[in-house]
Amino acid sequence: MSQQGDRPATTDDWWGRLYDESARDTGPAGTPDDTIDDRFDSAADTLGGGDNVPSTRTYGHAVDAIAVDDDEDDAGDDEDEGVGPASRPPAWWESPGGRPVTRTPAPEPAPPEPSVPTPAPVAPAPLTPRPRAPWEPPPAAFDPTDPAADPTPPPAAPRDPRAAGPQPPAPAPVPPPPPPAPAPAVRVSHVGDSPPTYEAEPTALPAADAEELDQLVADTVLDGARYGTYTLRAASLRGDSARYRGEPRRDALLTARFGAGPGALVLVAVATGARATEGAHLSAADACRWIGGAVGRSHSRLAEDIRAGRRGDLKSGLHRLTDRTYGKLRARAAELGRDPEEYTASLRCLLLSADPDCRTRVFFGVGGGGLFRLRDGAWQDLEPLVPEPSAIRGAPVVGYGSVPTGAGAATEQTPDGDRLTMDLEITKAPGPLVEEPVPPPPEPFRFRASVARPGDTLLLTSVGLAEPLRGVPALGDELAARWADGEPPGLATYLADVALRAKGYADDRTAVGVWEA
Repeated sequence: MSQQGDRPATTDDWWGRLYDESARDTGPAGTPDDTIDDRFDSAADTLGGGDNVPSTRTYGHAVDAIAVDDDEDDAGDDEDEGVGPASRPPAWWESPGGRPVTRTPAPEPAPPEPSVPTPAPVAPAPLTPRPRAPWEPPPAAFDPTDPAADPTPPPAAPRDPRAAGPQPPAPAPVPPPPPPAPAPAVRVSHVGDSPPTYEAEPTALPAADAEELDQLVADTVLDGARYGTYTLRAASLRGDSARYRGEPRRDALLTARFGAGPGALVLVAVATGARATEGAHLSAADACRWIGGAVGRSHSRLAEDIRAGRRGDLKSGLHRLTDRTYGKLRARAAELGRDPEEYTASLRCLLLSADPDCRTRVFFGVGGGGLFRLRDGAWQDLEPLVPEPSAIRGAPVVGYGSVPTGAGAATEQTPDGDRLTMDLEITKAPGPLVEEPVPPPPEPFRFRASVARPGDTLLLTSVGLAEPLRGVPALGDELAARWADGEPPGLATYLADVALRAKGYADDRTAVGVWEA
């Protein structure tokens, strides 16, 4: 392998002769203009190829060197060295005027494009405005007085459908969003200017006895049913005061159905034990249980009288059953060694027939409470008037339990002369026999029978809800607004309605609602 510089003589001999150490340097030219061009021309003349070597006036396009574009220096060099355009013909890359000419080949004609069917114009898709970034300045406000201000954006340049290919179909226009639904009405938890003193939810449980767990009562009882043309809702809940002090609920609620089919009878009983007495919740439960047993044993006759509309028979018979119930309460007080006024309760009941053709609703009872009817958006107080004291006592009423006279009486009497049309099944209380007649209840007996209309709402309440309904008109207005459509609420909604509170009323609440279809 030859080293660098060891090139064949046939090719590089002129290079060796030019830079041979034994050769004398030509030295500077005699003229003051000693340039590279002059030296190159001198070397070309030495090699004997002056006529065939191209001039360096226009190198840069054909040789790998730096082009010099200095017209004044070129003209001087031509005069000094006697080399110019007249001494040789111009090369192919030189222009006649001595300037380099770049020859660009003519472009080849483009092949004809195949014919492409022009698609139908497509409407441009709506542009989605780009949100402005936080670091971008806000757009300048449009000034209508400025002639240079033009709020209309410039039209987009038309696109060549052949270059872009088939255009996608325009998206379907987005329908405008529907108007927002009206906000639901806010259901208040209390009425009045200020909330009640106690909390709305239970805080303390009543004390329990390990040997008497059957005497415990729940904080809230909820029930409901539907028969014939009516829907029944019933709820009983502990008052705010009892919840705070950990006392049991004094109100008792009983819902029972006796019989089946159109002849069935529904009984709803509400009882409230005496205030500030021990075992008040037990006396209320006993009153509901005993009146329920008496009605259940005579339900067939009672249901028949309700469908036939025999108000007189119903009043006398139910009066007798109520007296017997309070007689048992007195006997129970004697067993416990307590005063009869301590172990007692107020009792209010509703009798409802399951026959769709019967719209007679019967109310009876003893003691405080309320009976209301919501008709045409207005409340009506149906509480029966208390009879005069002179009208409480009198001769036996012909009907249930009265002594009959006339023919056929002997066949309906017992050996002791009693007429039994109802099986009361009252057992004797242990202890000495009481020869005196059973004393009447501390309050008069109340009775009312009414015919319901479609759309009516009948409401039977204990004292804890009757008093605020009569004393706080806003409570009645709120319940009327909630039940204005005539549709019976669900159990949970009904419980929330009954629990609507008012300041100053913290007793137990029990309410029975009957919605007529």
